[in-house]
Amino acid sequence: MKGTEALALALRRSADRWYAVPGYPVSGLAAATGAAITTNEKVALEYALGDSLAGRRAAVVVKHVGLNACADPLVHATAQGLRAGVVVVVGDDVRAVASDVTQDSRYYGEIARVPVLEPDGEALAPAVEAAFEASETFSRVAIVRVTPDLLDADVPETSASRSDQRGSLADPGLTMAGRAQASDRGTRAMFAWSRSSPLNRFSGGTVGTGPAEGASRAVTVYPPPADPEVLARTREIGRSFLGEHRLLAPPEPTGEPERFSSRGYCRTFCRDCPFHPALAILRDRGMQAACDAGCAILAMNPPYRIGIASYGLGSSVAVAATGTGVALTGDYALLHSGLNALIDVYERQLPLLCIVLANNRMGMTGGHPVPDILRYIAWADPVVCSADDTAALRRVLVPPPGPRTVVIEGTCPEAGHHETLEY
Repeated sequence: MKGTEALALALRRSADRWYAVPGYPVSGLAAATGAAITTNEKVALEYALGDSLAGRRAAVVVKHVGLNACADPLVHATAQGLRAGVVVVVGDDVRAVASDVTQDSRYYGEIARVPVLEPDGEALAPAVEAAFEASETFSRVAIVRVTPDLLDADVPETSASRSDQRGSLADPGLTMAGRAQASDRGTRAMFAWSRSSPLNRFSGGTVGTGPAEGASRAVTVYPPPADPEVLARTREIGRSFLGEHRLLAPPEPTGEPERFSSRGYCRTFCRDCPFHPALAILRDRGMQAACDAGCAILAMNPPYRIGIASYGLGSSVAVAATGTGVALTGDYALLHSGLNALIDVYERQLPLLCIVLANNRMGMTGGHPVPDILRYIAWADPVVCSADDTAALRRVLVPPPGPRTVVIEGTCPEAGHHETLEY
């Protein structure tokens, strides 16, 4: 069978949900998996992260330039964690056959500190399953990089038994700096994982990656899978990624990750924040939310603790649509990159309560003005409430059967600043 068919079978066996944005060389793969086509690649990855929160494995199929659109949630997930595995299969058009640029997506392994696998035809199914297991073991996204040479090749049918692991979200007692430190521990463990992987076959001579020729074979291409001298003679399709990274060392230990308890405080909303009533209602009703970057992220901290994850600016809408069912976002975050997801959610009629904290300003970065959100989402028929109308908030802040957008309007206090709470 062709590599595309074998890879599609492997993805169907190892994942529960599939998302894609077609493009050469992965259009056939997206069709063969039956993947849901999303508005853009960022939305696809955010849907997958929401599935992960709900305990479902999810795969995302994109071409190389599409991976660029995934960068924000891809990097954030490494520090924030996940539950079930998320794997991005990226097809690199290394000769610009049907693309305006070439790109080697393996470099995202270093940027996001995620495991990267590049299987040959004999390791397709085992590599896909290993990618999901690595995602769950290290609680971050994993990347499987493929090229037209593999997708178009005749390959043997391979199989691998599914073995779901259990990832974890970042410890809520860690500060953001502590989460980054904790994720470095996982990155260090990835180096041992790569070197011990049975997918790699080193028997001397030239090392090949993916479909590149070589007597030996490297499949786990990030972190580097062997001693530098073993990788000195490597044949690769695209840039010399392994050659450049063969001397790479794991991050140095930095001691215990920083905790709120050791720092002595956590941050929360301004004392006179107009959105306290809405947040209290969500807390009292036990409703958990995917939070956006910006002020909404403070809902992950005391005294509310209603946010369970944040995967970057504009991410909460799609993550919540397949995960928590409740998105907590700001008007700027929605304008920044959340609108694409909101459009996709309404097209699919997914059950989502999208709560927009509309203060017409960028509250985290200096109070810069933000356009009125209502003129850009009128098509969603949003429910508009005043932040101090508690009765109205109690009526609308309930799980809906389909998509519902609630815009809560409030004015930030002049000279207000985020409070600190002793922890």
